[in-house]
Amino acid sequence: MKENKMKKTMTPMALSRFCDQVAMMLKAGMSLEGGMEVLAEKEKENSAFSVMHKRLAETGSLYEAMQESGLFPAYLTEMTGIGEKTGHLEDVMRSMTAYYEREGRLKESLRNAVAYPLVLGGMLFVIVLILLWQVLPVFERVLSGMGITGTDSGLMRVGAVLGWVVLAAVGLMLLLVLLCLVLTKTRYKDKVLSLLRRCIPALGTLTDKISASRVAAVLSMMLSGGFVMEEALSTVPRVLEDEEAVKKIDRIAKAVEEGEAFSDAVAEAELFDVMHTRLLQTGAMTGTEDEVMEKIAKTYEEETENSIGSLIAVIEPTVVVVLSIVIGAVLLSVMLPMAGVLSSLL
Repeated sequence: MKENKMKKTMTPMALSRFCDQVAMMLKAGMSLEGGMEVLAEKEKENSAFSVMHKRLAETGSLYEAMQESGLFPAYLTEMTGIGEKTGHLEDVMRSMTAYYEREGRLKESLRNAVAYPLVLGGMLFVIVLILLWQVLPVFERVLSGMGITGTDSGLMRVGAVLGWVVLAAVGLMLLLVLLCLVLTKTRYKDKVLSLLRRCIPALGTLTDKISASRVAAVLSMMLSGGFVMEEALSTVPRVLEDEEAVKKIDRIAKAVEEGEAFSDAVAEAELFDVMHTRLLQTGAMTGTEDEVMEKIAKTYEEETENSIGSLIAVIEPTVVVVLSIVIGAVLLSVMLPMAGVLSSLL
């Protein structure tokens, strides 16, 4: 609960700045304890930094200090621990700086892509509701008072029914989107994302790429740090959020324990695509698995960023087109019967 609360207050850009500050401390040869003391003084309103400074002074471990504070997401915390174990903490912090900076930009783009259609849909809902609830009954009473009945009156009733149907559909879509957004902030987040993955194939592909990138980054770092494959694989699940990816890693770890080659186990689990799996097999034969993993991680990071950009570029115009069709349908369903009535009066 503590971690979830803090996640809401620390943005990706704030995480990026923190990682950049730590990387600069390490590069300059400054002690992390002294640097954390400065941050604690600077961020007096945030007691978590004071907790971190105290824990860092006691243990000398940034990983334990971050874990104790509850201020950071699990991915960053675990990557910090791996960086300390492998002696590549500065490299990890540089990588996390770029990662969270990119994540901040993407989240802002996604937020804008979702907010605009929601606002437009909300305006549409209100306008159509006023039209059907207040304006149309006035026309019906006026025409009824003029003694106009029959086909034209029937057309208007049909138009009103169609308008209410379209209004209900728009309202339902808005409700579903808002419900999904709310549930992603609760403990039902994983279930909601799993359902969305099944309903939206592009989202599932994107999640797979993110998981593959994280797996490759962790394995590259740990293998280059001298850890054996079994220990590296036992660490990977702690940085993953996707349950399907965790299951794949468990299958790979079990196969490796039984004596199967890591590259073959990865191929069977279909963790990476065919091209990257073959690169990994080549790396295993030449003893450069860690270097290949690093290249795979960077490739998947680039693909992830491009995929998200493409998804955003498709979402907004698609929703605008759909809402335009809805607006047209509502106007036609209501205005055509009225036009028929007016033409009969001329």
